Amino acid sequence: MVWTLASFVLVTALVAFISWLKTRGTDETTSDGYFLGGRSLSGIVIFGSLMMTNLSAEQLVGRNGQGYAAGMTAMGWESMCPIALTLMAMFFVPRYFRRGITTIPEFLEDRYDRATRVMVSFIFLVAYIVTMLPLVLYAGSVAMERIFDVTSLVGGNRFMAIALMCVLLGVIGGIYAIFGGLKAVAVSDSLNGVIFIIGAVLLIPILAFVALGNGSIAEGIRTFATASPEHLNAIQPADAQPPYIPWPMIVIGCGINHVSYYCTNQSIMQRVLGAKNLKEAQKGALLSGLVLVFCPIFLVAPGIIQFIRDGGVLTDFDMAYPTLVKDILPTPLLGFFAAVMFGAILSSFNSVLNSSMTLFTLDVLPAISKKKRSAEENIKIAKRFGIVLCLVSIVIAPFLVYLPAGISTFLNQMWGYYGVPVLAIAMMGMLNTKIPNFAPKLTIVVHIICYGLMMNLLPFHFLYFETASFVIDLILLWACSKIKPRPEAYVLKDSSPVDMTPWKYRWPVIILTFAVLIGMYTLFSPLGLGA
Repeated sequence: MVWTLASFVLVTALVAFISWLKTRGTDETTSDGYFLGGRSLSGIVIFGSLMMTNLSAEQLVGRNGQGYAAGMTAMGWESMCPIALTLMAMFFVPRYFRRGITTIPEFLEDRYDRATRVMVSFIFLVAYIVTMLPLVLYAGSVAMERIFDVTSLVGGNRFMAIALMCVLLGVIGGIYAIFGGLKAVAVSDSLNGVIFIIGAVLLIPILAFVALGNGSIAEGIRTFATASPEHLNAIQPADAQPPYIPWPMIVIGCGINHVSYYCTNQSIMQRVLGAKNLKEAQKGALLSGLVLVFCPIFLVAPGIIQFIRDGGVLTDFDMAYPTLVKDILPTPLLGFFAAVMFGAILSSFNSVLNSSMTLFTLDVLPAISKKKRSAEENIKIAKRFGIVLCLVSIVIAPFLVYLPAGISTFLNQMWGYYGVPVLAIAMMGMLNTKIPNFAPKLTIVVHIICYGLMMNLLPFHFLYFETASFVIDLILLWACSKIKPRPEAYVLKDSSPVDMTPWKYRWPVIILTFAVLIGMYTLFSPLGLGA
């Protein structure tokens, strides 16, 4: 335990020190400096930050938990990310950059009106506070509690152990995001990303296959490929229920879910909006899409390996990944992997917290108070608001131990309420210049009602409900543009603060990404290992 703790502290402190060195010269007295890192982020930094924001503890724990329970069908939640990241790079980012925005709701105000901006910002804030921030803390606490065996240290009370870890993670994560700004978050994400690749992407899968093969990685791969074919089939029946993904929803349902998450979610878009130019933004987004195609290897396969090893005895399948890690890692490496998990936890928590502070300060606060404030005053308010969010998240997070649906399923179900309608109004606002200002407010209300009714009254997979409600949103917005069109067509003004030259390698990377994606689904289907 002493060596585990010592190696954990050493690696974590090193990341913090390097992050401080890299960001100490950033001017954080301006809004762009604090909230967007001075619009100075490179493609590699954006790539690292996007990867770490997406591949956080809730993904490692939740996706592998789904892999344990349902097999390779869980890969749909990540392997469909290239669709969203391609649309982000080629369609959404150029328009966001051209307008020179800081937040997604800021674009919605430009396209519609101030009320739409405030409404969407408020919805995202509530969602971040109630679901995303507590969920990240809880998922991270589950993993860290297992690695350090905190439950035994507090007399066998698992709730108390998780509560203690939530406090520690929330406080440290808050220090990064509140006092460091976006650049500190992005740089620490990139550093943690290197450690993450070494630990979670390379080390754990290799050791897991070795353990499965009783010391032979080749035997472990053979056992994996033959022991449970039903777990290696990503193509599931159309009437499958969570945590499975029905085959018609692999592209359509997961695609809508991912595009809304990546292209209109402030916690994701904020690091892309901080790019120094369009080329770097596209580079970061498209490289992330290419890497995420390989997610089944480290986000799903370890969960399946644990299922093969223990015969599926776990009732709380979110414990599959932490249990595997504790079983297969040599004691000297547990501290290093704890640092990997800690970095992943901080990444998502910092990102969502920083975005929440941005939304409140730049979007919601001006609607509450008309008082003119300097950039320094806004940053002070943002920091105080961040402290409040940390405390609220720490209080809520431990109670997620009673969550019945699993971490990933719960997060994706909740995203259908608020993320999908925002995608509809943003996308249609770009494509249809005659949609009137009242349409997005009406669409959001109708969406929440329709999606909620479907979720509670119909016996189908929630991805069908997300798809159906998204189609309803599009039809409603189109109908509004025909019944009462905007008096003057919307014109996207060009006020970009950065160079808009696109990345010259964007198309080769896109083609390679989708070729690999098709290959992965062929491998994990009845045509391949899922026979």
